[in-house]
Amino acid sequence: MASNTGQMGYLPTGGSIFCTIPDILYIPELVFGGLVLSLVASTLLDPHNPQAYVISVTIFCFIVTFLWLMIFACGSHRNRSSWATADVAYHGFATLLYLSASVLLAYLTIIIGYLNNTLLIYQLDVAAVVFSFLTTVLYFIHTIFSAIRWKSF
Repeated sequence: MASNTGQMGYLPTGGSIFCTIPDILYIPELVFGGLVLSLVASTLLDPHNPQAYVISVTIFCFIVTFLWLMIFACGSHRNRSSWATADVAYHGFATLLYLSASVLLAYLTIIIGYLNNTLLIYQLDVAAVVFSFLTTVLYFIHTIFSAIRWKSF
Protein backbone atom coordinates (compact mmCIF):
# COMPACT_ATOMS: atom_id res chain seq x y z
CA MET A 1 0.00 0.00 0.00
CA ALA A 2 1.42 3.40 -0.99
CA SER A 3 1.71 6.18 1.54
CA ASN A 4 1.45 9.88 0.82
CA THR A 5 3.33 10.88 3.94
CA GLY A 6 6.64 9.53 2.70
CA GLN A 7 9.00 7.32 4.63
CA MET A 8 9.37 7.99 8.32
CA GLY A 9 12.67 9.59 9.21
CA TYR A 10 13.19 10.70 5.61
CA LEU A 11 13.28 14.19 4.17
CA PRO A 12 12.39 14.18 0.47
CA THR A 13 14.53 15.70 -2.26
CA GLY A 14 13.91 16.70 -5.84
CA GLY A 15 10.53 15.96 -7.35
CA SER A 16 9.52 13.73 -4.44
CA ILE A 17 8.70 16.83 -2.40
CA PHE A 18 5.54 17.11 -4.46
CA CYS A 19 4.48 13.61 -3.37
CA THR A 20 4.66 13.91 0.42
CA ILE A 21 1.96 15.40 2.60
CA PRO A 22 3.74 18.20 4.45
CA ASP A 23 5.89 19.26 1.52
CA ILE A 24 3.14 19.42 -1.08
CA LEU A 25 1.67 22.29 0.97
CA TYR A 26 4.49 24.60 -0.18
CA ILE A 27 2.66 25.35 -3.42
CA PRO A 28 -0.70 26.42 -1.88
CA GLU A 29 1.17 28.38 0.80
CA LEU A 30 2.96 30.33 -1.92
CA VAL A 31 -0.19 30.82 -4.01
CA PHE A 32 -2.41 31.98 -1.14
CA GLY A 33 0.41 34.07 0.34
CA GLY A 34 0.84 35.80 -3.02
CA LEU A 35 -2.90 36.43 -3.18
CA VAL A 36 -2.87 37.98 0.28
CA LEU A 37 0.05 40.18 -0.71
CA SER A 38 -1.58 41.38 -3.92
CA LEU A 39 -4.98 41.98 -2.28
CA VAL A 40 -3.55 43.92 0.64
CA ALA A 41 -1.29 45.94 -1.63
CA SER A 42 -4.20 46.83 -3.92
CA THR A 43 -6.36 48.33 -1.17
CA LEU A 44 -6.02 51.74 0.41
CA LEU A 45 -6.47 51.91 4.14
CA ASP A 46 -5.97 54.97 6.25
CA PRO A 47 -3.87 53.43 9.02
CA HIS A 48 -0.78 52.50 6.98
CA ASN A 49 1.26 51.05 9.83
CA PRO A 50 -0.91 47.91 10.36
CA GLN A 51 -1.00 47.39 6.61
CA ALA A 52 2.79 47.58 6.54
CA TYR A 53 2.94 44.84 9.18
CA VAL A 54 0.65 42.56 7.16
CA ILE A 55 2.63 43.15 3.98
CA SER A 56 5.92 42.57 5.82
CA VAL A 57 4.70 39.27 7.23
CA THR A 58 3.44 38.19 3.83
CA ILE A 59 6.67 39.09 2.02
CA PHE A 60 8.85 37.46 4.70
CA CYS A 61 6.87 34.21 4.69
CA PHE A 62 6.66 34.15 0.89
CA ILE A 63 10.43 34.55 0.45
CA VAL A 64 11.42 32.11 3.20
CA THR A 65 8.88 29.50 2.06
CA PHE A 66 10.21 29.76 -1.50
CA LEU A 67 13.79 29.40 -0.26
CA TRP A 68 12.76 26.45 1.91
CA LEU A 69 11.11 24.82 -1.12
CA MET A 70 14.28 25.32 -3.17
CA ILE A 71 16.47 23.86 -0.39
CA PHE A 72 14.35 20.72 -0.32
CA ALA A 73 14.03 20.53 -4.11
CA CYS A 74 17.80 20.83 -4.64
CA GLY A 75 18.60 18.33 -1.90
CA SER A 76 20.80 20.73 0.05
CA HIS A 77 19.48 19.49 3.39
CA ARG A 78 21.29 16.11 3.20
CA ASN A 79 18.51 14.31 5.12
CA ARG A 80 19.58 15.44 8.60
CA SER A 81 17.29 15.65 11.59
CA SER A 82 18.34 19.27 12.20
CA TRP A 83 16.56 20.22 8.97
CA ALA A 84 13.40 18.50 10.19
CA THR A 85 13.65 20.48 13.41
CA ALA A 86 14.17 23.73 11.49
CA ASP A 87 11.19 22.86 9.27
CA VAL A 88 8.90 22.53 12.30
CA ALA A 89 10.30 25.69 13.90
CA TYR A 90 9.92 27.80 10.76
CA HIS A 91 6.39 26.67 9.98
CA GLY A 92 5.32 27.16 13.59
CA PHE A 93 6.78 30.67 13.54
CA ALA A 94 5.13 31.41 10.18
CA THR A 95 1.80 30.19 11.58
CA LEU A 96 2.05 32.61 14.50
CA LEU A 97 3.06 35.48 12.21
CA TYR A 98 0.21 34.83 9.79
CA LEU A 99 -2.28 34.43 12.63
CA SER A 100 -1.32 37.80 14.09
CA ALA A 101 -1.46 39.45 10.66
CA SER A 102 -4.83 37.81 9.89
CA VAL A 103 -6.40 38.98 13.13
CA LEU A 104 -5.07 42.50 12.63
CA LEU A 105 -6.29 42.56 9.03
CA ALA A 106 -9.74 41.31 10.06
CA TYR A 107 -9.97 43.95 12.77
CA LEU A 108 -8.98 46.72 10.35
CA THR A 109 -11.46 45.45 7.77
CA ILE A 110 -14.30 45.57 10.30
CA ILE A 111 -13.36 49.06 11.47
CA ILE A 112 -12.87 50.46 7.97
CA GLY A 113 -16.08 48.76 6.81
CA TYR A 114 -18.07 50.90 9.22
CA LEU A 115 -16.25 54.11 8.31
CA ASN A 116 -15.86 53.71 4.56
CA ASN A 117 -18.70 53.41 2.05
CA THR A 118 -16.59 52.07 -0.83
CA LEU A 119 -17.88 48.56 -1.51
CA LEU A 120 -15.05 47.49 -3.82
CA ILE A 121 -12.32 48.27 -1.28
CA TYR A 122 -14.32 46.48 1.42
CA GLN A 123 -14.70 43.39 -0.79
CA LEU A 124 -10.96 43.35 -1.51
CA ASP A 125 -10.25 43.61 2.22
CA VAL A 126 -12.64 40.76 3.01
CA ALA A 127 -11.01 38.60 0.32
CA ALA A 128 -7.59 39.41 1.79
CA VAL A 129 -8.81 38.37 5.25
CA VAL A 130 -10.23 35.08 3.94
CA PHE A 131 -7.05 34.19 2.06
CA SER A 132 -4.93 35.24 5.01
CA PHE A 133 -6.78 32.87 7.34
CA LEU A 134 -6.59 30.09 4.71
CA THR A 135 -2.84 30.62 4.51
CA THR A 136 -2.66 30.46 8.31
CA VAL A 137 -4.48 27.13 8.26
CA LEU A 138 -2.13 25.79 5.57
CA TYR A 139 0.93 26.75 7.62
CA PHE A 140 -0.65 25.18 10.71
CA ILE A 141 -1.34 21.89 8.89
CA HIS A 142 2.21 21.95 7.53
CA THR A 143 3.52 22.47 11.07
CA ILE A 144 1.58 19.48 12.40
CA PHE A 145 2.71 17.11 9.65
CA SER A 146 6.29 18.38 9.91
CA ALA A 147 6.20 17.74 13.65
CA ILE A 148 5.00 14.18 13.03
CA ARG A 149 7.85 13.68 10.58
CA TRP A 150 10.34 15.26 13.02
CA LYS A 151 9.25 12.89 15.80
CA SER A 152 10.04 9.93 13.56
CA PHE A 153 13.74 10.85 13.33
